[in-house]
Amino acid sequence: QVWLQETGGGSVQAGGSLRLSCKASGSTSKLYLRGWFRQPPGKEREGVAAIYYGSGNTEYADSVKGRFTVSHDIAEETSFLQMNNLKPEDTGTYYCAASYGGHWDQARMYLYWGYGTQVTVSS
Repeated sequence: QVWLQETGGGSVQAGGSLRLSCKASGSTSKLYLRGWFRQPPGKEREGVAAIYYGSGNTEYADSVKGRFTVSHDIAEETSFLQMNNLKPEDTGTYYCAASYGGHWDQARMYLYWGYGTQVTVSS
């Protein structure tokens, strides 16, 4: 079993920054793909960013490129999502997820999910 716990959400004004963390515990050794997703109010869940634990390669949605940075601390089994220059359209519930692999932005590829953390950006 695997558990994921997100922290770091909150409310900020447009242009502000937040840093989300996702701590994993349990049988995580082969979960090489760690993703971040968000679900805006009334919309479907969408992929935001992901990192491959083996290579450190990263992926980003076009809407967040240049503003968000995903990273990880392998020893602490924690991934991070640094979000800068936040916009009102970044508002939503942010989830971290873990997968053995596959397309990074496909939610169905992820086996384990956190409960989510709320991010609210006001204009």
